[in-house]
Amino acid sequence: MFHRSVVSISFIIAFSSIAPAAAQDSGQHFWSGDWYLNVGVAGFSAPKFEGASRNEFKFSPLISVGRQGAGPRFSSRNDNPSFALIDKGAFRAGIVGRFVPSRDDGDGHELKGLRKVKWGAEAGGFVEVYPTDFIRARAEVRQGIRSHDGVVADLAVDAFTDIAPDLQLSGGPRATFATSGYYDAYYGVSAKHAAASGLDPYKPSSGIQSYGAGAALTWKATENLSASSFLEYKRLAGPAADSSLVRERGSKNQLLIGVSATYKFNFSLQ
Repeated sequence: MFHRSVVSISFIIAFSSIAPAAAQDSGQHFWSGDWYLNVGVAGFSAPKFEGASRNEFKFSPLISVGRQGAGPRFSSRNDNPSFALIDKGAFRAGIVGRFVPSRDDGDGHELKGLRKVKWGAEAGGFVEVYPTDFIRARAEVRQGIRSHDGVVADLAVDAFTDIAPDLQLSGGPRATFATSGYYDAYYGVSAKHAAASGLDPYKPSSGIQSYGAGAALTWKATENLSASSFLEYKRLAGPAADSSLVRERGSKNQLLIGVSATYKFNFSLQ
């Protein structure tokens, strides 16, 4: 079993929209058509836990599966697993989910005495629009399940361009907002946990969690093999920045840098 402080497992499963009614009219199943499966791995330096002042090396497997389209669609490593129920080309909307790993003092001595956050999930919806053919804006709103009972909203805008035939540069601003249920789990310090940890008690409210920017350089080595380098910076704000965990033992500045490689398998279903 991998230790959580070394390995961060992230499954990225992006599904393109399907049209069941149209499939039935043509006599086909809704899953009929051409699909792809991407498999790969990412290695990166990231904070030991959200709000930590120190980084450590982590890696995560990457898995994505979706329906083949007329052309390549922009995607970001920040996109969570999603399924488009509406796909109009320049506008997509559907359901989204995210696995949430557990967190305890094994992820950092700074967490000793604080409550353990159980593993769980976040589920909700997403919307993305393409105001131009080189800009994508995406919003996700997710409700916590088991790990926390708050609502988390991620906003991101990416501009992307091919700086060479097989080399794409992308990047843009990001921001995250959350309700008090989320902050209670990750940043709150009750009187009991204050006594056990030595941190000042802290009862968070709702508000912005962070703002920042990210960038990626993706190389399409072959038709099916791609490699990418990426950089993400965010500044904790609002209830996250005000937490005694961050003020006394962590940092508002969070930096992630890494590389990844994926291989695409094409297949068809009848």
